[in-house]
Amino acid sequence: MIEAGNYDIRTGAGLIACPRCDALHVETELTPGETARCVRCHTVLARPREGAFTQIVALSVTSMVLMVAAVFFPFLEISRMGFGNATSLFGVAMAFSDGWLMPLTVAVLGFIVALPALRAALLVYVLLPMRGQGLPARHAGAAFRLSEILRPWSMAEIFVIGTSVALVKVAGLANVSLGPAFWAFCALIVVGAASDAFTCSTSIWDTLEDRGASTDGREVVPDAPAAAANRAAVEGGGDAAARPGSA
Repeated sequence: MIEAGNYDIRTGAGLIACPRCDALHVETELTPGETARCVRCHTVLARPREGAFTQIVALSVTSMVLMVAAVFFPFLEISRMGFGNATSLFGVAMAFSDGWLMPLTVAVLGFIVALPALRAALLVYVLLPMRGQGLPARHAGAAFRLSEILRPWSMAEIFVIGTSVALVKVAGLANVSLGPAFWAFCALIVVGAASDAFTCSTSIWDTLEDRGASTDGREVVPDAPAAAANRAAVEGGGDAAARPGSA
């Protein structure tokens, strides 16, 4: 890995770009509790926390347990005039598994169940071996990259919001009782939000590279003359790179 304070302008090693305004900063090592912010728009670039890996692993395992409960436990019960029916999310999905409605089943189970569970499992795979001073697992870099790609596609919270809106309309026609699976989904949203709050992608990538995991090939230390030339090129560009501040 490139040493702290050095960078390679050709590959971007040792530099960090703001995800909001694309301002380029020199990457520095932060101690737990410090925060690196963009000098232009003040977006948080990195925020390492003490014991964050253990907390994320615990929250990810909790998410997988809650997902099992949310899928197979009764989700809701609808009754009217003495007749009622209770169902689970898995039962609802299987009810549309025949004919041209099969894509709906795949979409429900994929975006609401499979992708959030897969992302939680990937985080456990990546971070569990690296607690303390442990070495990363095989292909940890690729696994974490996939978990970041899946982040916008995990739609459990969208499902809960849509279901709540639909139940408001159905409540005027029949008696609706919410089952434990609905509350498991609500807890899943809270746990997911907490996991995202503890997750600092920059810190995880840096830890993977520091402990020998292959990420994108930029972790190789360049020769000294090339590093010095690249430093001079960036410093000559004025505001092309800035060191993020700490708070």
